[in-house]
Amino acid sequence: MVDRARAARRKPSFPEGQRFAVSNSRGALRLVLGDQLSEGLSALSDIDPARDVVLMVESVAEATAWKHHKQKLVLVWSAMRQFAERLRAKGLRVRYVTLDDPDNTRTIAGEVTRALGEGAFDRVVRTACGKWGLEQALLNLDVGVPIETREDDRFLCSRAEFAAWAEGRRELRMEFFYREMRRRTGLLMDGDKPAGGRWNFDPENRKKLPKGVRPPQRLRAAPNATTQTVIEMVSAGFDDHFGMLDAFGWPTNPEEAEATLEHFLAHMLPEFGDWQDAMAWEQPFLWHGLISPALNIGLLDPLDICRRAEAAWREGRAPLNAVEGFIRQIIGWREFVRGVYWLKMPEYGLRNALEAEGKLPWFYWTGETDMACVADAVRSARDHAYAHHIQRLMVTGNLAMLLGVHPDAVDDWYMVVFADAYEWVEMPNTRGMATFADGGIVGSKPYAASGAYIDRMSDYCKGCRYDVKQRLGDDACPFNALYWDFIDRHAQRLAGNGRMLMPLKTLSGMDEAERRAFREKAAALRSAMGV
Repeated sequence: MVDRARAARRKPSFPEGQRFAVSNSRGALRLVLGDQLSEGLSALSDIDPARDVVLMVESVAEATAWKHHKQKLVLVWSAMRQFAERLRAKGLRVRYVTLDDPDNTRTIAGEVTRALGEGAFDRVVRTACGKWGLEQALLNLDVGVPIETREDDRFLCSRAEFAAWAEGRRELRMEFFYREMRRRTGLLMDGDKPAGGRWNFDPENRKKLPKGVRPPQRLRAAPNATTQTVIEMVSAGFDDHFGMLDAFGWPTNPEEAEATLEHFLAHMLPEFGDWQDAMAWEQPFLWHGLISPALNIGLLDPLDICRRAEAAWREGRAPLNAVEGFIRQIIGWREFVRGVYWLKMPEYGLRNALEAEGKLPWFYWTGETDMACVADAVRSARDHAYAHHIQRLMVTGNLAMLLGVHPDAVDDWYMVVFADAYEWVEMPNTRGMATFADGGIVGSKPYAASGAYIDRMSDYCKGCRYDVKQRLGDDACPFNALYWDFIDRHAQRLAGNGRMLMPLKTLSGMDEAERRAFREKAAALRSAMGV
């Protein structure tokens, strides 16, 4: 699965001097997308600086397919511009199409066609992209020369390898995939056994943050000159997009990404495990890595990150539960959801197992709600283009599922509001984990929860206008009635799910009057929220 010669990726992609391959071709057009900003990209591996040209496009179509958060637009375009300059500094020719280019065709496919019409190339070379629709468009593009599509080997498990792993399995479970990835990479292994005698340390990683405990100050990347220019461009031209730009601090080049990673490994990783599932009012980052935006556009290497985290444990600088939980998110979840996405698309994007048809409440865009947990998560998304995985899964995702919001609307919201959202990673997390719209392909059960879970894992309920202890009434936490209404509405669907036996048993012990009260309260809440 990962037994390729990964050492080759650590070598400079563009050797100094004249050690380039000599070719009799007219040259290749090398397409690089905005989330492919790695110097070891497969599309660039054998580039001929004398003949080849790298094409990079600030695509209007990709920027507006969803009205992406302003910070995401800044992140991608600033990182692209700096990547292009690094390539030029290595002696490569780059055709960079800016947003304000009057001849910009608005689409990546259109710019490939235009570049071929204006230059003498006998082929196009590209790395497979992370969006099914764009991949199909590029695969079907008829431009009169061959288009060579290469594997995106920045991932540790290829699409073919994942399909081979999945073949014949009745269920696709991340835990078993993760164990295989551990064996293949050797990460956190002692011989053929998992380090510490266990594959995961979830029980140690579910602590509520004690009162008064706060994380160290986070290192954020101050906008450099290129980033500041793009901030001004986005402010002027994309004012109708979601989000604020005031607190922009995402890495936009390898040096900034490295500094962010180093700060996490040194100062946050030691306590990351204990509090990775905790939530706290107006504490958006806690001990989380803040590296996923840089990782997902190619500024960091996943295997390198994991090896350095493992080294922190082996050298006594971080405990095993923290390092295991962090590594699992990268070689477990990240690789697993990408595999599921490519294995199941395009049918996966149509799944709606719970037949949800509701609209997304307006406060997902404003944060104007008396539910403290939801308000805090939405405001974090607005201000930082970020919320950590429990806020995404158990607050905004959980509420959308309980309300019966259509999975398309949930997909769209997550794609818009987060800086690290790309369809391959977003869709299986929202349509799979958050809403159970895939019927159990990704998650083994609906991750539905009442207010009790949020109270157990956060300090939100102490300052909330609603009473988490009340199940009915005007002051009751909305999650409570919505939860029992959800279980009631889907009881027949969930009857065969062993992980839902306890709530179904509790539901069966309620009299009809109580169940009706929950249904009526939930209906009133959906109406008031515009669902």
